[in-house]
Amino acid sequence: MKENKSSMTSLISAFGRAYHSRFDSLKIFDDYVVKDLITQEEFNNIKENMLQGVQFFNPDIAQKLKENKEEILKWITQVQLSPTPLARAAYAEKVLLNEVDLGVEQYVNLGAGLDTFSYRHPELETTLDIFEIDYPPTQEFKKHRLKEAGFNIPSHLHFIPMDFTKTFSDKDLINQGFDVNKKTFFSLLGVSYYLTKEETSKLIAHLFNKVPNGSSIVFDYGDETLFTEKGYSNRVENMVKMAAASGEPMKTSFSYTELEKFLEAVGLLIYEHLEPSKINELYFSNRNDYLKAFETIHYVHAVKK
Repeated sequence: MKENKSSMTSLISAFGRAYHSRFDSLKIFDDYVVKDLITQEEFNNIKENMLQGVQFFNPDIAQKLKENKEEILKWITQVQLSPTPLARAAYAEKVLLNEVDLGVEQYVNLGAGLDTFSYRHPELETTLDIFEIDYPPTQEFKKHRLKEAGFNIPSHLHFIPMDFTKTFSDKDLINQGFDVNKKTFFSLLGVSYYLTKEETSKLIAHLFNKVPNGSSIVFDYGDETLFTEKGYSNRVENMVKMAAASGEPMKTSFSYTELEKFLEAVGLLIYEHLEPSKINELYFSNRNDYLKAFETIHYVHAVKK
């Protein structure tokens, strides 16, 4: 994360979700609100940067589609930018809504970025407290955009500015109304890559230190091939390079065995694990476009014993 700067990764992720909602058919995850949090200038700037970078992504596609800028943008967005943000959000929210039916009363979204869950599910305002934790400049950027777009902050949405990748504070959460005695659902999407293994383990241990049994978390992670696999059209390698160039380098990958061991050590059991082939089956089957699951990205739902 660049010091005192809003996360560029969160903005690009929001662009991918907005593009999917506006232009793609067969929705994987329809974030129809997020487009209102990105200005047309930002949307156009990201679009132009992607088009200018097509030689980096795939010179053959650049040549093949050189007369069709919209198809180039579709190719870059669907191949490189959108697959993981769309599918992991769809999975996390499916699990969350099921957990709410099972009695979860609190949702803690770490690294929320421009997440819009509370605005797409207003029916939960009286039953689910939502706590968004994010890097302070990123959170201020979001609050500013909400205001500009005319969105009021609902009573059950609480913002906690915090660089939780360095120091996580229960006190800041509790001061905003978090109750350690209530069953809680955590999401940690698009974060584990940027932490060391020790930082990830410490963070998850801290999250689950006081909450009751049955509380759970969904997160995504890169497997042990993250830094060696090139992927379709070099997209995995490109993802790692892009993260480094943006000032938010990827640091960590896990094997399933070491992930299982570290979760067990902090009192969690893996309830569900989705590997790339399963993610592809669940979210990308029967499509006639470029969207398909990333080769090295897995999703986990882990529960406190």
